[in-house]
Amino acid sequence: MADRLYDLIVLGAGPGGYVSAIRGAQLGLNVALVEKDKVGGVCLNRGCIPSKALIHNAHVVSLVRRAEEFGISFDHVKFDFSVALKRSREAVDRLTKGVELLLKKHRVVLLAGTGELAGSKAVRVKTEKETLQIEGQNIIIATGSRVKPLPGLPLDGSGIISSDEALRLGDLPGSLLIVGGGAVGVEFAYIFSAYGVKVTLVELEPRLLPGEDDEIGEGLGRAYSKMKIAVKTGVRIAGIEKEAAGYAVVLKKGEKEETLRFDKILVAAGRAPNSENIGLESSGVKIHGNFIEVDPFLRTSVPGIFAIGDVAGKSLLAHSAMAEGITAVETIAGKNPAPMDYGLVPSCVYGQPQVASFGMKERDAKKAGIPVRIG
Repeated sequence: MADRLYDLIVLGAGPGGYVSAIRGAQLGLNVALVEKDKVGGVCLNRGCIPSKALIHNAHVVSLVRRAEEFGISFDHVKFDFSVALKRSREAVDRLTKGVELLLKKHRVVLLAGTGELAGSKAVRVKTEKETLQIEGQNIIIATGSRVKPLPGLPLDGSGIISSDEALRLGDLPGSLLIVGGGAVGVEFAYIFSAYGVKVTLVELEPRLLPGEDDEIGEGLGRAYSKMKIAVKTGVRIAGIEKEAAGYAVVLKKGEKEETLRFDKILVAAGRAPNSENIGLESSGVKIHGNFIEVDPFLRTSVPGIFAIGDVAGKSLLAHSAMAEGITAVETIAGKNPAPMDYGLVPSCVYGQPQVASFGMKERDAKKAGIPVRIG
């Protein structure tokens, strides 16, 4: 017998989850939101928000370093990364409290615990004190994703780190290898380089930001090289050895190898969906690889169960998760929303220069036989 009954249960309070819960409450649904950590998910707590706060600091530092270009000079300037970290955490705390207030204002029931499906209409919630079984006419899975370690680069949280640890570094390393030239790698390269870290950025593909148009990644690579960031594309990690004061890393491009030494290594490539241990198998929800299969309205293979955000794998961006959440909830409420169109999802990378894209890529347009004009 269920402890409580709801119109909608949302698993996960990341950007997609908390927006789903609030939109459901606005539409008159009785909503429960289950979260084992802090509201806001990876984006607010360990991703978009703290990293963008650090990027703003890095931009200020970069301007100060170029102050003489603007006729400004001073002595004994000091750049304190610990203050930048503190500022980023303050931004996170402020926004987390804001989300909690929004949930409270809309009377969303926030349950602190780990949730898993217990059938097509029920969720089992394990809290610190007890295990509850709650029932819902509809369930939205918004459990997000986590950092995915690369083969041969085991994360240890101190020497070989992920973006999670990079946002909490107490002391800056003298040298840093960043593995992965996607959005995360590019942004952290800019941050640490601005603070004087000797950064090497490696990418397996022929250019940075391989998901963008070719000339975007090429142009960004040239800009980063001017910033004294060592950009190495078409390169793979052929070997790694722990030394007394860091790591010896063998980088291979074609048949050529070189060994470089670094104080720390930041792995910034790949994420894995949190689709395990949430009851998908027992509930009959189909997955493709590790991602939950959904239709354009975010419906899974089981009626009444929806999946949004990273765990659905359509677009691993916070703002698309929010849009998916609204589409799912409005479908539940009978509002007949438009289906998700991922060609309308913009993408941004906040390095320097910043990169933004929208719509079809040039290579995809050419494959589809669509004439392209470059301006």
